[in-house]
Amino acid sequence: VYQNEMHSYRDFPLRYAELGLVHRHELSGALHGLFRVRAFTQDDAHVFMLPDQMQTELMKVIELFDRIYSQFGLKYHVELSTKPDNAMGDDAIWEAATEALRNAIEAKGIPYVINPGDGAFYGPKLDYHIEDSLGRTWQCGTIQLDMNLPERFQIEYIGEDGQKHRPIMIHRACF
Repeated sequence: VYQNEMHSYRDFPLRYAELGLVHRHELSGALHGLFRVRAFTQDDAHVFMLPDQMQTELMKVIELFDRIYSQFGLKYHVELSTKPDNAMGDDAIWEAATEALRNAIEAKGIPYVINPGDGAFYGPKLDYHIEDSLGRTWQCGTIQLDMNLPERFQIEYIGEDGQKHRPIMIHRACF
């Protein structure tokens, strides 16, 4: 969708969202009520932004998650998942993305723990774990900061300088 037209820096941030049907080949023993199923509807969204919009956009998504989970009375905890062994991209990009997530969650005053090496292959993420009525926790929402896939898929915009640049992307799913 993004690449249907060339974008200007003036267009940002661009926010796309969809409710998509997801099917997974889960082994029957791994299925568990409504928490581990073979098919579900995913609230998937992507935000394309300029580097100077990153902190604001991350904080908006964190606020959205907190508002939705609080509205339903869901207790949650957050994990900052860092660079895995199979990561793409260089260390400087990973460190900048991890620091941006850390700064955003700390600015919102939400406690978190580090989950070393559990990030997506393209970027670090904040994983939200909700608690059920029996006190068990389930990984639910995720906010993933991606500085690598825009390059891999040659996603570009025209900057204020008239040159082509790569946006930064947030992948997010609340449920």
